[in-house]
Formats: sequence, C-alpha cells, structure tokens
Amino acid sequence: MTALHYRTADVDSVRIFYREAGPADAPKLLLLHGFPSSGHMFRDLIPVGFDRFALYVFDYGAPTGFRIALKHPERITAIISQNGNAYEEGLSDGWNPIRAYWQDPSEKNRAALRAFLAPEATYWQYTHGVADATAVSPDGIALDNFYLSRPGADEVQLDLFGDYQNNIALYPAFQAYFRKYQPRCLAVWGRNDPFFLPPGAEAFRRDIPAADIRLLDTGHFALETHAEEIATAIREFLN
Repeated sequence: MTALHYRTADVDSVRIFYREAGPADAPKLLLLHGFPSSGHMFRDLIPVGFDRFALYVFDYGAPTGFRIALKHPERITAIISQNGNAYEEGLSDGWNPIRAYWQDPSEKNRAALRAFLAPEATYWQYTHGVADATAVSPDGIALDNFYLSRPGADEVQLDLFGDYQNNIALYPAFQAYFRKYQPRCLAVWGRNDPFFLPPGAEAFRRDIPAADIRLLDTGHFALETHAEEIATAIREFLN
C-alpha cells in the first residue's frame, strides 16, 4: 500500500492543501479535481503506480491544468481528461443558469445559482447517470457538502461560477496548444455527465488525432463507480 501524506503549499499567499503519495523523486502525476469535490475523489486512484509525468484533469481541474500546459508545455508529457472539458460542444444545457448570470450578473441570477450548492444538488451530481446509485459511496457526498457549508464558501463558489466564462474564452488557446504540441491524450469520460457531454471528449481528436477516447456508462464523478476501469486505462495509456 502506497503511503499518503497530507501537505500544504503557499501559492501567492494562499495556503493550498494537497495529498501526496509515492517517493518524491518518482515521475509525477498531478491530479486536479473540480466542483464541488476535493482531492478525496482520488482516494482509489492514488495508490496506482505510474511511470510518466502527466496531468489528470477533471471539471474545474481542466482549465487549471490546461493553463499550466500553456505556461509550461515542456513539462507536460501526457494529459488524462476525465470529464475535463476544453470544447464548446462539450457544454450541456445544464450551464444555462450560469450562462444567464454571465450575461446579466444581477443578484436575482446570482441567487438562482445557489441551487447548485444545496446538499441535494451534490447528491444529484454524484448519482445522475449512474446505473446503481447504491454503488456510490456517501463519503464523498458528505465531505463535499461539509466543505460547501463552511462560512463564506457559498460566495466563493458563486464567484467561481461567474468567472468560468474566462475559462471558455481560453478554449481556442487550449486547442491551439493541443494542435501545436500534440500531447499524448486519454479522454476517459462518464458518458451520462449532465454538464460535460461526450462530444467534448470526442472533440480532442480534432486537434490530437491520436487521442484515446473512452466513454463509460456512468456520470460526472466517474471514479466513484469506475475507478478500477479508469486506473487500468491510465496504466495501459502511460505504458
């Protein structure tokens, strides 16, 4: 069993918590999670062995990781996208309330987004599109709802919803990076994701013809139901 360590790093005066596993001198895989999750979502993936440096991007982690790739393309040898979008066609109608807030950042439209922060919304995100909801551990759901309930966390999340339009504005730059550098790419997605649609996964082939696209019969949080399949796909891909 790989030992886990729980560390923090100071980034521009912000204290960032992260989990670390494996020897410090080993090749590294950076796991970037999304809303409303934490690094806890990778609990079944961290002990898997990897032999190359890569980015694993999911949800909010995608624009974060792709920004890193834009800034330091020489550091990226592979990209693993698990429902990590970089194409307009990957955005579903589930984004319509957020788009409305972009077009009119009124208090009314901001208040409408609070529905995404409700406990039942977190449960829905974890279980929508999953064949058997009893296969989804309640631990991640409970932990995410705990984090969302912290004082002030709601306003931060609403600010992030408003800012997401800046990620979409960078899609052309991300796609130009893909075309220029042709990073090895594995897109392994839950096909029933209510926010990021399968065409977003398939679009990687437009810029990276050799991209490996795999769609699984699950939802947004694909690791909750298909961690073994995703880990196997990653091992095959990196080897």
